[in-house]
Amino acid sequence: MTAILRLESRKRLRGSLLLVAVFAVLSALYFSMFPGIQAEMDALEAAFPEYMFDMFGIEELHTIEGFIAAEIYSFFWSLLVAIYFAYVGAGLIASDVQDRRMDLTLSNPVSRESIVLQKIAALWVPLVALNVGVPIIVYVGALTIGESFNPVALAMVHLLSIPYLLVCAGIGLVLSVVVDHARRARATALTLVFVCWLVDGVSRVDPEYEWIGAFTPSRYWEETDVLVHEEYAFADAALLSVVFFLLVGLAVVVFVRRDI
Repeated sequence: MTAILRLESRKRLRGSLLLVAVFAVLSALYFSMFPGIQAEMDALEAAFPEYMFDMFGIEELHTIEGFIAAEIYSFFWSLLVAIYFAYVGAGLIASDVQDRRMDLTLSNPVSRESIVLQKIAALWVPLVALNVGVPIIVYVGALTIGESFNPVALAMVHLLSIPYLLVCAGIGLVLSVVVDHARRARATALTLVFVCWLVDGVSRVDPEYEWIGAFTPSRYWEETDVLVHEEYAFADAALLSVVFFLLVGLAVVVFVRRDI
């Protein structure tokens, strides 16, 4: 009953550990920079136009919380990790269909619903690896340079990011059951996630168009609010969770009705 889940989970392990290693290197780089540029942060802030800070939600760069929120979470986590989950989600079904492995899978006594659910459930591996490994790296890195994070806020920024990452994976999953070719599904998924992230950022610059960002998933995960202001938007996380389950439900319905 769980053979697909176990197989897919093993396939995600190597990539997840590699991502954690990449974040360890990035964190070491940024933490090594912070003490040297902290005193010059006011001048650095003045050198950039104000709309850049509005666009990426950057605040309090002179604090370790604001600096790490801006340098690691507002770009690498909210965009690159989100793209990774969309990319993986887009290949869950489409790659097997393209390589004819899905014909073999469907010849076994397993329902189509179970195939989709087990494949998407295997994303627990990167979710756990990243959301356990990275906060430990960040917390220890801050202590190494004589700074510290509120451990609750650091844990919450990761916990509240899970629904956001799952929505990105759900977008990829829907494309995976609609598009036959894995490369096309992946390219479309990562493009959609990037465009949503960009629209969210640009819409923050002009209050007249800020409402447009409400249709983007990244609007509902605010890393700076969590780390700097210790504000935890549980309602936004709940909304993203509902959207994720709707996307999975849509993917299941499409795949069940699809002729393969």
